[in-house]
Amino acid sequence: MGFKTADMPPVDPATYDDMPFMERMRVLATHWAEYGFGSPKQMHMLYVYKLIFYVLGGVAVVGLTTPGLGFADLAGWWGEPIVYQKLMVWTILFEITGYASSSGPLAFKFKPFTGGWRYWTRRGTLRLPPWPKVVPFTRGDHRTVVDVAIYFALLATLLFLLLGPGVTTAALPGSEVGLLPQWALLTYVGLIVVMGLRDRVVFLAARSEQYVAVMFFFGIFSNHVDMILAAKIALVTVWFGAGVSKFGHHFTNVIPPMLSNTPWITSKRFKRSLYRNFPQDLRPSKVSWFLAHVCGTVVELVVPLVLLFSTNTTITWLAIIGMVMFHIFITSTFPLAVPLEWNVFYMFAAVWLFGGFPAGAGYGVGDVSSVWILAPILVAFLLFPILGNLRPDLVSFLPSMRQYAGNWASALWAFRGDEAENKLNENLTKFNDNQIDQLSGAFGKEVAEIFMQKAVAWRTMHSQGRGLMSLMMRHLDKLENYRIREGEFTCTTLVGWQFGDGHLHNEQTISAVQERCRFEPGECVIVWIESQPIHRKTLDYKVIDAALGVVERGHYHIEDAVSAQPWLPDGPIPHTVTWRMAGYEPAGTAYLHPQVRPDRVKVGA
Repeated sequence: MGFKTADMPPVDPATYDDMPFMERMRVLATHWAEYGFGSPKQMHMLYVYKLIFYVLGGVAVVGLTTPGLGFADLAGWWGEPIVYQKLMVWTILFEITGYASSSGPLAFKFKPFTGGWRYWTRRGTLRLPPWPKVVPFTRGDHRTVVDVAIYFALLATLLFLLLGPGVTTAALPGSEVGLLPQWALLTYVGLIVVMGLRDRVVFLAARSEQYVAVMFFFGIFSNHVDMILAAKIALVTVWFGAGVSKFGHHFTNVIPPMLSNTPWITSKRFKRSLYRNFPQDLRPSKVSWFLAHVCGTVVELVVPLVLLFSTNTTITWLAIIGMVMFHIFITSTFPLAVPLEWNVFYMFAAVWLFGGFPAGAGYGVGDVSSVWILAPILVAFLLFPILGNLRPDLVSFLPSMRQYAGNWASALWAFRGDEAENKLNENLTKFNDNQIDQLSGAFGKEVAEIFMQKAVAWRTMHSQGRGLMSLMMRHLDKLENYRIREGEFTCTTLVGWQFGDGHLHNEQTISAVQERCRFEPGECVIVWIESQPIHRKTLDYKVIDAALGVVERGHYHIEDAVSAQPWLPDGPIPHTVTWRMAGYEPAGTAYLHPQVRPDRVKVGA
C-alpha cells in the first residue's frame, strides 16, 4: 500500500467488466493475498487520529466531570470503579452514535464516514424489530417519532452518566468519589432493552452484549466486590467465548486475508507464506493454522481463566500483559468491522479490573458476598453464547460471542444491472447512497466497480464465500448479467450500521426493501448462509428472490467449502436441497441442480 495512493489490481478498468466473473474473483483474491484491499495508508491514519481523540477525550471527561479525581493526582484514580464506569459509558456513546465500530472507509462508508445517528434520528428509515409478532407495540418496519424519542433519551442518559458526579454509597465504603447513580444505570438498561425490542440494529450497535449486563449488575448490587466480579466475568466470558467460537475450520480462513490487509505488514514473502501455494492455491497454510489456533484460540481460552482465578501477582500481571498485547495486535490489523475503540477499552479493562482489583486482594470468585449472586451473573453471561452456538439461527453472533471467528451468517446480493441496484437509492429513506455511488464520485465508475467486487473476492477467501458463490452460480442465469455485492456492505447503507451479522439483512430486511423498491422476479436475488452450529458439520442456506421470498433451502458441508479455491475452478461445491418453492426452477443452466431430498425436509421448512 502507498501512503496516498491505492494499490490497484493488474486489470484495465475499461475492459474489466468483459472478463468472466469468476476470473475476476481469481485476479482480485490473488491481489488481496499480497496487497489486501489496497487502500492508501493515509486512510488508516484517520482511525489513528480517532483513537487518539477517543483515549484523550475519555481521560479528559473523567478528570473534568468527576469531583475527587484530578489530573494532578492520576495515581488516585487507581482503584476507583467510577473510572471504569465512565470510560465504559464513553465507549458506549461512541458506539451508539456510529463513530466507533462500522465507521469510516474500512467499513465501506466513504461519504459520509458514518451512518449511525444519521439514520436513527430520522423518521422513515428502516427498523428491524426482533419479534414483531410476539412483542406488543413493535410491529412495523420504519422508524417513527417514538423510536427517535427513545434514541434521544438513550443519548441523554449516557450524557448524564458521563458528565455527572459520582454518588457516595455504602457499596463502596471509604470512597469520596463514589459510583455512578444506580437509578441512572438502570434507566439506560431499560431504555436500550425497549429500543432493542423495536430495533435490534441500535441495540447491537451500542454493543449491548458487551455492556448492558455489566451496567445492570452495577445498578442492582449493593457490594462493590460483587460489581467488580461481574465486570471480570463479563470480560472472561467474551474472551473465552471467542476462543470456543474459533474451533473448527472457519477461523483458519480468517487469518490470511486479515493479515494480508494489515498496513504495517509489508513483506510479500510473509503474506505468501499464509497461503498453501501462492498464487495457485490460496487455502490457508500451516503458518495460518498456527497463528489462528495457537496464537489465537489457545490464548483466548487459557489466559482469561488465569486472570480470573490466579492469586499470584506475577502470574496475574503476565496474563494481563498477554491480553493487552493480544488486543494491540488485533487493533493493529484494522479488521474490516474496525472495532478499535472496543479493543482499546478491553486493554484498559484488563489492566484496571485484574490489576487494580486482583483476586489475591479480596476480588476473587470466592469472595462473592453470596454464592447465589453468581447464579444470575453466570446466566447473564453464558446463556446467549451457549444458545447461540447450538442454535445460531436464534441469536446474533455478537451475543453468541463469535467476534471475528469467521463463523458468521453471511450473504451476497445480486442486482440485475445498475438500474436495479439504483432502486435502493431511489425508493428507500436512508442517509448514505449505495457504496458504488460513494466511490464513483472519487474514483469514477469503472474503478469503483473494481473496489466493490474486491469486497466479494474478500468474502470468497472465507469459508462461507465458496458456498455463497456456488449458490449464485446455480441460481443466476449468468453471473455477468448481475452486479454482485457483499451483503454486509449493502446492509450498512440500508440500516446505517453493520458488524458482519447476516441476521440484519435476512428475509425481514429484504421484505421491507421489496415493499419500497418493487423488484421484478430475478431482478434482486440474495443467497444467504446461517452460521454453523457447534455440533454439526453442515451450514444451512436459503436463496431469496426479493420479489418471491424464500425460493430454496438446503445445506452444504463445511469440508467441501474449505477444500475449494476462492474462485471455484471446479465449479460450485455440492449442496443438498431440502425445500424448493413450487414452480421455481434455478435459472443457472451451466451446472447440474441437486434435486430436492424429501427425506431431509425439515419440519416447518
